[in-house]
Amino acid sequence: MLTIKNASKTYARQNVKAVDGLNLQLRPGEIFGFLGPNGAGKTTAIKMVTGILEFEEGNIEVCGFDIKRDSINAKMNIGYVSDNHVVYDKLSGREYVNFMADVYGVDNETRKIRAGELLRIFDLERAFDSPISSYSHGMKQKISIIGALIHNPKLWILDEPLLGLDPQSAFELKKLMRDHCDRGNTVFFSTHILEVAEKLCDRVGIIVRGRLSLLGDMEEVKAAQGDGSLEDLFLKIAGGN
Repeated sequence: MLTIKNASKTYARQNVKAVDGLNLQLRPGEIFGFLGPNGAGKTTAIKMVTGILEFEEGNIEVCGFDIKRDSINAKMNIGYVSDNHVVYDKLSGREYVNFMADVYGVDNETRKIRAGELLRIFDLERAFDSPISSYSHGMKQKISIIGALIHNPKLWILDEPLLGLDPQSAFELKKLMRDHCDRGNTVFFSTHILEVAEKLCDRVGIIVRGRLSLLGDMEEVKAAQGDGSLEDLFLKIAGGN
């Protein structure tokens, strides 16, 4: 579903690599939690995968398509929810979702069904025809999620998706993530909420200073900790960074 091989990224005027030799392979049907302290390289890595940021070394493939050489086909398999809900504020929610559906070639009947289900889940029906500029922080997050899922992507990427969501919406989002994977797709998400990662993820990776410091199945990670939690392990690996 996603293969990252020796991928590195250095920002201009910086000598230290923001992402340094990242290797990662995500499988169909799994939720993968990408963890790390602030500035560790999580968002940079995600933007490399989505094609937003270019990278100097290595390669990245989504569903077998190289993100550099065949970016259109690679991106057609991605649904992306950013950490700052980049949406078109001047559009209504309906216009935005229709725009996303047009980009991904979703037919009218399919988009109507999918949008209707997601609007009901997130209780956005009444606001769907209102301008996004009038939405609250959480509502913008929810319309971003709907736009990212309208084409039923194979790889669903979310950067800190729970921030700003009320408890009910956060619950529904976690359920959507599991349902998405149960249909043979993959979820790749970053979070600082370690309790959520521990309960929700099949595997986790911890990135520190641009390098992947831990990678493993959730059960293996728990077993390695004995009576400890994922938080204990995270602090042991990244607490001093």
